[in-house]
Amino acid sequence: MEKNTEDNEFTCGICGCSCPTKARIEKHMQSHGRVKQYSCEVCDSSFTKKSHLVAHVRTHTGEKPFTCEICEHSCSQKSHLTEHMRTHTGEKPYSCEICGSSFTKKSHLVEHDRTHTREKPYSCNLCEYSCSHKSSLVRHIQTHSGEKRHPCKVCGNFFTTKAILATHTRTHTGEKPHRCDVCSSSFTRKALLVSHMRMHTGEKPYSCGVCGSSFTMKPSLVKHMRTHSGEKPYSCEICDYSSSDKSNLAKHMKIHFRTENYSKTFNSIGRLVLIISPSSAILSLRKMKRQERPYSCEVCGTCFTLKSSLNNHMRIHTDEKPYTCERCGFSFSDKNNLTRHTESHSEGRIFSCEVCSISFSRKQHLEMHMRIHSGEKPFSCQICGKSFVQRGYLNDHIRIHTGEKPYSCEVCSKSFSDRGNLKQHKRIHTGEKPFSCILCGKSFAHRSNLSQHIRSHTGEKPFNCEMCDYNFSNKHNLKSHMKKHTGENPYSCKVCDKSFLKKCNLAKHIEKHKVL
Repeated sequence: MEKNTEDNEFTCGICGCSCPTKARIEKHMQSHGRVKQYSCEVCDSSFTKKSHLVAHVRTHTGEKPFTCEICEHSCSQKSHLTEHMRTHTGEKPYSCEICGSSFTKKSHLVEHDRTHTREKPYSCNLCEYSCSHKSSLVRHIQTHSGEKRHPCKVCGNFFTTKAILATHTRTHTGEKPHRCDVCSSSFTRKALLVSHMRMHTGEKPYSCGVCGSSFTMKPSLVKHMRTHSGEKPYSCEICDYSSSDKSNLAKHMKIHFRTENYSKTFNSIGRLVLIISPSSAILSLRKMKRQERPYSCEVCGTCFTLKSSLNNHMRIHTDEKPYTCERCGFSFSDKNNLTRHTESHSEGRIFSCEVCSISFSRKQHLEMHMRIHSGEKPFSCQICGKSFVQRGYLNDHIRIHTGEKPYSCEVCSKSFSDRGNLKQHKRIHTGEKPFSCILCGKSFAHRSNLSQHIRSHTGEKPFNCEMCDYNFSNKHNLKSHMKKHTGENPYSCKVCDKSFLKKCNLAKHIEKHKVL
């Protein structure tokens, strides 16, 4: 026994334990010399105190003498009842010094601390796996033994733990007990809800040590790290194809096998897997490379590995939008776009713009919106240097350089580089004029034409010539006027080489040649 003069505490010379008083340390020292004279007759466990033996025996008898007065929950030990009562009172006396999270049990705080320290004290003796929770190690060890004692009453599949079986059962019942308080999305597992919540909060706790990129989920970081290492652990057993992503390998395998030759089962952790028989191969290795993208678009020639991808792509040409919002009737060609749009109707628009007060359900949508105020345009064209707020706008712009026009009119086959331009063009065939003047009732096919028309009522002329005092109601007239100052005559006669400022003047001039 030694006394620490700085902390005024007494330290045990055997185990290093400290106590505030001499009496406490002396009582502690006796525990090292004591004989465990109280033995359990069932399992031979020994204890130094009779009270400890009495509490232990209840694990065999199932006796639970301590009952909660609120919910009648019973416990085998008084300390367990004390911890249980905190679920009613809401008391959480154990707090994390790093992040401030609170817990009802000290053991929960100890486990939580490992999320900060990355400590994994529980290691598997059969492989290199390690974890921070003992229960996780128990579940892991069962994957080595292959023991599956818990059967599903619906499909007959067996699972290693009761918890995995419970999660699997939800695939049959459709139950999703874990609900998001922001957007009301539901999930079968709590871990999926935790990952989903990061979409709203913008939290990305998993960072790449190479480039600094951050991710909401650890598997996404693992997948990203392979872009630096070049690792491709998922290999095709039939050809030389390999991938860094397991889902890409699954898509690739469909090239070799017919979908009807897949058999479904569930693995040890309750996930659906496909079992493929090697006898179901339908393509030779010689043909494989040629037919790796067997589904081709008849309009633009783009090829796809999956028929579903081709079907989604075809909607670009047909302008088909089968997914409709039940709240506002707005339609989309892609189901994911409808899902994102539906969030705009939800009450959970928690991210607000400090400039104009518009609210968003996702942090990244707010960040994209803020570029309107800041003027930031992070997406630049490598050909001409022009910058854009969104990547989609850049993709549309690049088609100006490449000449690509993937959006085709079904009536006259005219093609466009932008879907919006195709939509406007279709009004030529349908005669639709959705933009009406509230002053005179005249209708227009384009919003810009309506804006220009309204100026004829208001007399507004916002386009000013910097070289003289002339003002114009539209930008086109200003451009024509500027040619008078520059001396530019862009319309030339092919007969006499005479040039004109306006195309109509050239047309009148050509008529003179026809007369002659």
